[in-house]
Amino acid sequence: MLVLAATPMGEIGDASQRLRDALGSADVVAAEDTRRTRSLAKALGVEITGKVVSFYDHVEAARLPGLLDDLAEGKTVLLVTDAGMPSVSDPGYRLVAAAVERDLPVTCLPGPSAVTTALALSGLPVERFCFDGFAPRKGGQRREWLRTLATEPRAAVFFEAPHRLADCLADAVTVLGPNRRAAVCRELTKTYEEIKRGTLAELAEWAVEGARGEITVVLEGAQPVSADPADLVGEVEDLVEKGMRLKDASAHVANANGTSRNDLYDAVLAARSAE
Repeated sequence: MLVLAATPMGEIGDASQRLRDALGSADVVAAEDTRRTRSLAKALGVEITGKVVSFYDHVEAARLPGLLDDLAEGKTVLLVTDAGMPSVSDPGYRLVAAAVERDLPVTCLPGPSAVTTALALSGLPVERFCFDGFAPRKGGQRREWLRTLATEPRAAVFFEAPHRLADCLADAVTVLGPNRRAAVCRELTKTYEEIKRGTLAELAEWAVEGARGEITVVLEGAQPVSADPADLVGEVEDLVEKGMRLKDASAHVANANGTSRNDLYDAVLAARSAE
């Protein structure tokens, strides 16, 4: 069986008993960084008895055949990354997909994740959220990506490198406006954990002084903006021309644009009267 296991992000006490057991019993341990995994096992008082192989981005494809053969032979392969959950902006999903394709069993030992930890600490509405991995490195691509979040109603969570955080937040102010709320979560679960909450303008000003460590950003979802009914008259008339009843067309377009169906219906009648 392929076993994906979440590892502590910093606080060793977050390691589960299931992780300890898996490290000590797996036939093969595939690790993003073998040295860090051995250090983790030592800190947990666990002796790794299985074979340890590296499994990071640049060797992922080359390692797949051997690990799949191990699984096919009935061995237990434990996949761990440096911190957090495999496959979440870390190596893992290619191995999972290949195992699933060959109908080999896969399971997961849940545990620490910077995504859910930051969401919980953000103080923002996060009942619905999207995860976007790392923000684009280049300014133009980053601003284009931020534009996709301009009307995103869900909270957005993403990772950012500390030396790019100030530029990212400055771009966010430009694209999304200064008043959108966000939270910058730094060094989660570690000694110097810090959560900065505020508007994008406030956070951008704070970030200019520089931030260190691993950064997770939570961005408040966009507030719905009701469209002006007068601007939607054309859409309603297009649907009417295609055979839809005026009331039904008004309701359809109003629901899609967050406005009142009655106001839109009245706007269509007013536009017709003015012709």
